[in-house]
Amino acid sequence: MTFRALLVEKADDGTITQSVQELDDDRLPEGNVTVRVEYSTLNYKDGLCMHGQGGLVRTYPHVPGVDFSGVVEESSDPLYRPGDRVVLTGWRVGELRWGGYASRARVNADWLVKLPEAISTRNAMAIGTAGLTSMLAVIALEKAGLTPDKGEVLVTGAAGGVGSVAVAILAKLGYRVAAVTGRAEAADYLKELGAETIVARTELAEASSKPLESERWAAAVDAVGGEMLGRVLKQMKYNGAVASIGLAGGAAVPSFTVIPFLLRGVNLLGIDSVMKPYQPRLEAWNRLVSDLPMDKLERMISEHGLQDMPALGKKIIEGGVKGRVVVDPNR
Repeated sequence: MTFRALLVEKADDGTITQSVQELDDDRLPEGNVTVRVEYSTLNYKDGLCMHGQGGLVRTYPHVPGVDFSGVVEESSDPLYRPGDRVVLTGWRVGELRWGGYASRARVNADWLVKLPEAISTRNAMAIGTAGLTSMLAVIALEKAGLTPDKGEVLVTGAAGGVGSVAVAILAKLGYRVAAVTGRAEAADYLKELGAETIVARTELAEASSKPLESERWAAAVDAVGGEMLGRVLKQMKYNGAVASIGLAGGAAVPSFTVIPFLLRGVNLLGIDSVMKPYQPRLEAWNRLVSDLPMDKLERMISEHGLQDMPALGKKIIEGGVKGRVVVDPNR
């Protein structure tokens, strides 16, 4: 048997190429569950992996795709049977191991989660790592004491995949959401998702020499990092919390100061979805059923085949992708 995949190859001179190919099943990696992939999605990491950036891919040829959803074909693990609908996010699949940009994938059972009945395999990839991370961030903020009466919640990088889902979830839960974007044309889109206030990226992009600024945000979901995270921390209300979920603006925070933590009791919460254990993943997927409005999710989606992914991979690295890209590896 064969399967269809986007294969990334590296020539002796370092040139990276991508092509859709038919591959023999014996090229699938080791694992105890084989999944017929119905959908994958596009993440920032996928863009890096497709174009040989970030040092994420160690061996070539490689099949990217850090997320996928589909139906179990074969399993030697008692937890899964043929016909089970499953989803995989993280676990370095699509980075160190072949991933979901293929019509078939083979993985370890421990990395999978059974999909809740209310979520289709297509919507699972409209959610993907981005949506799962957003839900984990909201759960962490709630555990830190956030409630709708505390005030505005800021979402940075709001027009991206993670930010879009975060805006929709928070609005559904009754929070007043302020969405940060550098794209003026994204304002209407973000308001449709539930944002009440649009904040221009320029308002937060530059460093401030002040150790603290006026208190404004009860909480924040930050997908940007860099100088923007430094500014946001200085604007947090007393006992506020920031869920850090990304570094599109850089990993370093040059204007970082401990003053917001010492004088306002601000909490900085690190959110990891890649190696998250099974039970928190399952909790987050079950929360997504009730807390993510599926009609708004549909507005975020654009659907593409494997042949479109190299160009879209470049675009997401440059910050030019809005919402969620769903990938059909069978077309």
